[in-house]
Amino acid sequence: MRTLISTAFISLDGVMEAPGGEPGYRNSGWTFKDVEFLPEAYEIKDREQKEATALLLGRVSYEAFSPVWPNMDEFPDYNVMPKYVVSTTLTESDLVSNWGETTILRSLDDVAALKETEGGPIIVHGSATLNQNLSDAGLIDRYHLLVFPLLLGAGKRLFSATDKDTQKLKLVEHEAYANGVQKQVFDVVR
Repeated sequence: MRTLISTAFISLDGVMEAPGGEPGYRNSGWTFKDVEFLPEAYEIKDREQKEATALLLGRVSYEAFSPVWPNMDEFPDYNVMPKYVVSTTLTESDLVSNWGETTILRSLDDVAALKETEGGPIIVHGSATLNQNLSDAGLIDRYHLLVFPLLLGAGKRLFSATDKDTQKLKLVEHEAYANGVQKQVFDVVR
């Protein structure tokens, strides 16, 4: 079974919306506007590209990343790996042609089936709604979190507010940086 990894920049109060400056959110760009940049805090991002073998996105994140990431030098490994987009509305004609192999998945059952295939880790970037649904369905195996020392209040959150049984996590890696950012890597305990 393949490992499904959720990776996110989140505020201390759980907001993950618009960390890189995406339009439409009042605190957009909070990862670089409000916290000093320290390269060592982002080491995990490079490692993720090297370890992942597929990229999983929700429709909104795909529509935000697909016009930009293929032309960025920062994402060479992501640009060549297979991509999967979970959407009930996207069609093949909506997919960009310059970002490699992309497959549309229509449901969480399709994601569960993908996890059963041969191959290495699948990583989920952005995709707030997808992350919430994957977590609630018990499909996420690991979280890679960079937690920023900010309280943003309103905004899309990594975790849903669904009333569900406790889900235990095991901290497997952590580090705190001089700018207050914390790396927290958790495995989901089954």
